[in-house]
Amino acid sequence: MGWVLLENMVNFGKILNKKVIFVIVLILLAGGFFWWQNKEIKGSPDDYVIKETEEGIFVENKKAGLTMIVPEGWEIKKMEVEEGGVTFYSEGTIIEWKNDQIILPLENGCMMGSEVIYEKMDFEEIKEEARRTHLMLGVESDEFEEILVNNYKTLKNTFELQEYGPGVGIYIPIKNKGYAFYLYWASNQKEECVQEFDKFLETISIQ
Repeated sequence: MGWVLLENMVNFGKILNKKVIFVIVLILLAGGFFWWQNKEIKGSPDDYVIKETEEGIFVENKKAGLTMIVPEGWEIKKMEVEEGGVTFYSEGTIIEWKNDQIILPLENGCMMGSEVIYEKMDFEEIKEEARRTHLMLGVESDEFEEILVNNYKTLKNTFELQEYGPGVGIYIPIKNKGYAFYLYWASNQKEECVQEFDKFLETISIQ
């Protein structure tokens, strides 16, 4: 089965600096949705196309049938890892990048992003992977609820980790694909970041 958790994550904290993590591990924190072994890579960072229009900045992934709108005034960065993805962060957000590494928790602002995985998985399997991943990373809280996002059946995971802080993962499994969206925020900016995230989710279109 795809999307399996690396068993050596038990030693994760001994291998990496406590606050510096690779971008792919950043996505992992959103629920374990993107970490797998022996998996055929079907997507590419080149699948994500950024289009600036009078209506705003759109991100399109024709292969996955995904379109979304970047929040106004936010910066965008493509992730050149595995099957690719995009990260958005609000104006004034303090983010330190170094060789595709990022520091968490955020000191200021909001950060969100998205990836697509070409693998079939249901809500219960996603929950299991998320719980196991967060347990390895020192989970303080881990909550799940099933909601609708633009009429898509969605699994929402709200969590907090000891070293990396709070976050939200949104998962939309459709047929043989999994669409995931995630949010992180500075400790004193949860309300405004969650509001922006909710508005962003309303711009998502999956064909």
